[in-house]
Amino acid sequence: MRQIPGVSIAVIKDGKVVKLQGYGFANLEHQVKVRPETIFQSGSMGKQCTAALVLKLVEDGKIKLDDPVKKYLPQVADAWSKITIRHLLTHTSGLGDPYDRLDFRKDYTDDELLEIEGKVPLLFAPGEKWSYSNMGYHVLGFLCNKVGGKFYADQLAERIFKPAGMTTARIISEADIIPNRSAGYEVNGGVLQNQSWVAPVLNTTADGSLYFSMLDLIKWDAALNSNKLFTDAQKKLMWTPVRLNNGKTEPYGFGWSLNEIAGHKHIGHGGAWQGFRTMIMRLVDDKLTVIVLANSGSANPDTIARRVAGCYIPDLAPKPLAEIPDKDPQVTASIVKMLDLKGDALRAKLSPEFLKAVPANAFDSSIHELNKSLGAFRRAALLQTQDRGEGRFYMYRLEYAKGNATIRLVLNKGGLVDGFMIEPE
Repeated sequence: MRQIPGVSIAVIKDGKVVKLQGYGFANLEHQVKVRPETIFQSGSMGKQCTAALVLKLVEDGKIKLDDPVKKYLPQVADAWSKITIRHLLTHTSGLGDPYDRLDFRKDYTDDELLEIEGKVPLLFAPGEKWSYSNMGYHVLGFLCNKVGGKFYADQLAERIFKPAGMTTARIISEADIIPNRSAGYEVNGGVLQNQSWVAPVLNTTADGSLYFSMLDLIKWDAALNSNKLFTDAQKKLMWTPVRLNNGKTEPYGFGWSLNEIAGHKHIGHGGAWQGFRTMIMRLVDDKLTVIVLANSGSANPDTIARRVAGCYIPDLAPKPLAEIPDKDPQVTASIVKMLDLKGDALRAKLSPEFLKAVPANAFDSSIHELNKSLGAFRRAALLQTQDRGEGRFYMYRLEYAKGNATIRLVLNKGGLVDGFMIEPE
């Protein structure tokens, strides 16, 4: 069902590579197999590199984490005056994403993007909540360009990739000749297709527009396990949960998700973009790292990584979640209303208030693709729910005629969707 052309997997235990294997094809048209040298797009896994560069600029004394971004980029919107660099790094800035305002086939300058993004209303006051924002990392890239004196990707090459020995890590470019580059694939109506084209500048923003091979990421993991690139104090900053204005914390640091898997401390991050999905799972107390790179937009590298980790630590293997009693039937009813849709004019049938903070195109395309690939929607089964900051997290198994999917949502204190993620099982 997932139609994954190729996957690269690495396992690092106690600082040694114990598994490094490619499966399937890096390019279907030329029947090129995946190898350790195969280049994949990073997706949002690249955010950790942007955050690392920001810490280098802090180390240089060029910026301070609690300075307002407007101090360095005075052209940003006045509404951003209280947004600090720390807020941007930790997704607590209140910035949404500008996707319904952008033409992905058009190149923009930094100032043009900042002007467009400045017109997106803040979702909340800086530091009040946590809400994932790619736009926040766009802004960090513009900041690095300005204070670092050159394009942020050139700074990454000099200050992160070269010292770590990541010889093929770099910014995305369709124009350059890049040996071992894989092709990205997306499933559309059950048919595997080449990745969608995106204008070159929009494929070089600092929210994750990188290329790297598994060999690069093995070097990256080694650098994180030493003081080769970062001091202990810098790593503590990266891997400390962000504290909100109300004193509560959220499980996110500087470009890293921080949580537990079956009681095991986990520092990691995933990525998804242009027919690629990625995951780095660092189980630091167990000295086990699993990295998964896939050239399919329908892959689930998180689940693959957990299954691989379970071969080394059995209780890490994912277990099917059982349906739990539904104590919020009104929430479930609203979600079912969103999912039980047919045809193309989806947004017209949705409650605009319930989805107030969600870009229309992002939600509509996700639901439309599920309907095309999995058939008629049947029911939603509640699997998990828990408090998340001032909001509440919900996870459902979505049952369709031809298979299942999962949806994860966060509802704010007003009962509106703050964010969501949908994946086929």
